[in-house]
Order: sequence, then C-alpha cells, then structure tokens
Amino acid sequence: MRKTLTAVLFIVFTIAVSANASINRFRTDSTLPIKKESKPSTHAKDTLLVSASAEKPILSYQNLIFKQRLDSLQNIVSLPYNEHVQSYIDLYIQRKEQVGKMLGLSKYYFPIFEKALKEIGIPEEIKFITVVESALNPNAVSKSGAVGPWQFMYTTAKGYGLIMDTYVDERKDPVKASYAAAHYLLDAYDRIGDWLLAIAAFNCGTGAVTRAIERSGGVADFWRVRSFLPRETQNYVPAFIATVYTMNYYNKHEIDVRPADFNIFTDVIPVNKRVSLSSIAKATDLDLNELLILNPSYKKQIVNGTDLLPKPLVIPAVGNSIYASLYDLLNGFDTNEALQVLAAGLKVSGGSKPAIPVEHNVKHGQSLRNIADQYGVEVQDLIVWNNLKSSTVVPGQSIKLSPPLKPVPEIQEAGYFNYIVKIGDTLSEIAEKFKGASVSKIKILNGLTQSTLQAGMSLKINKR
Repeated sequence: MRKTLTAVLFIVFTIAVSANASINRFRTDSTLPIKKESKPSTHAKDTLLVSASAEKPILSYQNLIFKQRLDSLQNIVSLPYNEHVQSYIDLYIQRKEQVGKMLGLSKYYFPIFEKALKEIGIPEEIKFITVVESALNPNAVSKSGAVGPWQFMYTTAKGYGLIMDTYVDERKDPVKASYAAAHYLLDAYDRIGDWLLAIAAFNCGTGAVTRAIERSGGVADFWRVRSFLPRETQNYVPAFIATVYTMNYYNKHEIDVRPADFNIFTDVIPVNKRVSLSSIAKATDLDLNELLILNPSYKKQIVNGTDLLPKPLVIPAVGNSIYASLYDLLNGFDTNEALQVLAAGLKVSGGSKPAIPVEHNVKHGQSLRNIADQYGVEVQDLIVWNNLKSSTVVPGQSIKLSPPLKPVPEIQEAGYFNYIVKIGDTLSEIAEKFKGASVSKIKILNGLTQSTLQAGMSLKINKR
C-alpha cells in the first residue's frame, strides 16, 4: 500500500510540474514580449552569493521532499518551490564548508538582525538576505561598492541615516545597518505590497521593481514579474529561498556547523572618549583581532566617542578584572594617543601635528586605491567627495582628500532648539516628546508642506 501511494504521489507531482512548466512556456511565448537587456539600475549592486542560475534540474520524487520542507518553513514570506529554487539548493548544499561557516556565524549575527527586524515589523525570515548579500561578513565590499552585511550602496545608506565619515562606516555596523535595512524593506513593501518583490527591490531598487510590475501587466507577483527584472535580481529571490532551505535543513545534507572563530557572547559599553582599539586590547589583555571583528565600523580602529554622542564598544563577555582595567582606561585616557595613532604613516610637519594636505595631484601609475591607502581614507569616500562617476583617475587630476565643509548653522533664537530626526521618527511621535508641541505647529515653524521626514533632518522646536 505504501509503495503504491508513493508511486501515485510521484506521478501526480510529475504531471503537476509538467503542466505548470507548459503553462509557463505558453504564457512566455504568447503573452509576454522577450525581455531585452536593460541598462543596470543606479541602485543595482552585485551580490556575493548570487551567480548565474544552474542548468534546469531533472524533476523527480526527491523534489517533492524539497517542496514539502519549504512548505514547512513558510511563515509570512512566500517560499514557493520550482526549478529555479532547486538549482540554487543544488548549488548551496554542495558548498558544505562555506555553509557550515555561515551557520556558525549566524549564532552571533542572526539575533542582532532579528531584533531590528522585529522592532520595525519585518518578517524574521528576511534575515537570510544577509547570507545571500555578504555571507555574513560585515567587512564585505562588492565590486560595485556595496558595503557591510546588508551590502548598502553609499547613497542609499545616507538616505536611511547611516553615517560614513573619517572615523566610521555604519554600513559595517551589524546593528545600525540592520535597522536601516529594515526601514528600507518596510518602505519597499508599503509601496509594492509583496514580500518577495520587496526582497527583489533590496537588490535592484524599488523603482526598477515597480517598472517591471507595470511592464508585466500590473500584478505584483515575483514569478510573473521576474523576466522584466535585471538578470541578477531574477536569480536573487530564488537564491534567497534556497538559502532559507539550506540554513534550516543543513543536517539533511551532511553539513556540519563550524563555530565562529570569536566569542559570540558579548557586552556593549558606551564610550565617550576618543580611544584606539589597540589601547583597549593592551589594557584589557583582549585579542585585538577579536575586537576588530566585533567593531567593524571603526575605520581607523579608533572609537571616536563624545559626551553628547557616546559610541558603542562591543567586547567579548569577560571577567570583572577586565572591566576594572577598561574603566581605568576610559576614565584616565590621554586623548592625544588616538591622534598619534591616526597620524601614523603620514608625513608630520614640525614633529608634532600630522600634515594632511587638502588635495592630492594624481601621479603617473597611481590609482584611487593607492591614494586612499596613502592617506588612510576609503575609496568610496574619495568618489563621493570628488563627485566621481567611477574609480578611474588620470595623471594630473586633483583629488580632494576630505569632505566639503558644512555651512556653519545659524544661531537659534532663545525660544527654540533643534531636533535631529532619527530613523523611524514621525511628526506625531516627535510632537509627543515635547510639551506644547503639535504636528501643525512643527510644520508651520519649519515650513513643511508634507509630513514626510528624512533621517538627519534638523527641525526647529518651540521651547515654550
């Protein structure tokens, strides 16, 4: 009886898949025009674990098992099974060592991602995007300049409140980048209304997805829209679904978890001074490499905190004696040491202060990477500061080595003060924080014609 039932299930599944494939071919041939190669979107970025789709697999009884397993994982985000998903499952379950490493790293990073996603109202399973994007490497940088575990491009990161300056690149901060990613995904979902297409938008941009929906007939369904999306994005969603499968059913494919090579149990300490990570490692006998792994966003290996804006320092969970040493360091630290660290490797004028030129004239044989390394800055910063369209430079070209000076803010009247808008803020929430404030008063006072806010925006609030 069991063998008969198995045979029937196999026949039914094979017929269903064949019929579905025939329907898809009919739809493609009869109703959808052949998609021409489109120019890459300004948002588009290459993703580290998305490659060209494998050959179409032979459908079998085994595929029914994969489908059943995916069905069991489905929660809010749809996890359909088809040959595109299967091709990536086949690819990933062969990468046993790489998947095992990411499983170990996920023990540290996934709780961070889950917290941010939950607070913003994003389905927890979307955390698996980071595996596709960066293989859970906060220092990952793609060929197109996307950075961090969520692979943010510079402009998008700025738009969602992340800071990139001389000392910090918050795209590499697992916590802050996760909140920015959650807000981006929420905005995409609110505009599109489908989670798989919101995930696609994270790869190629919301505009590219909405245009693809219009071209496909106006139905917000990834599989109907897929052929109108950029090639990488066509594979991005199947890769995401396959990743969800592989990271949950790894033990069915003889994949072993490889523990992370750092302490995944940590504490966070606010730092209100400028202190180097090497000083912290020396004073506390902690491993510097481990501190660098846990604090990837500090570009100069310096925590540049202040009383007004303390910076988080992540350290491995340690004994009380380490905390005592750390307390002594942070409360009796000579801030000049950090400046000396920053000046290391640079020419010094007069034997004391680092001589950092305003501009650099490109010499024959130099690249933007050479210049960035020489002055201790990031290539992406140089591109932004100089409004470059690419990383190509030519001899004699003048390259600015610092961001343009910001205008000095106007002195506020005694009855007002400035409020800096944070990620997720709304006018109604801001009004509730201040006695006597209201949405209409804030809009009138700041000349706002709509309620839309951007992170980093300065609002004038009446003190009375």
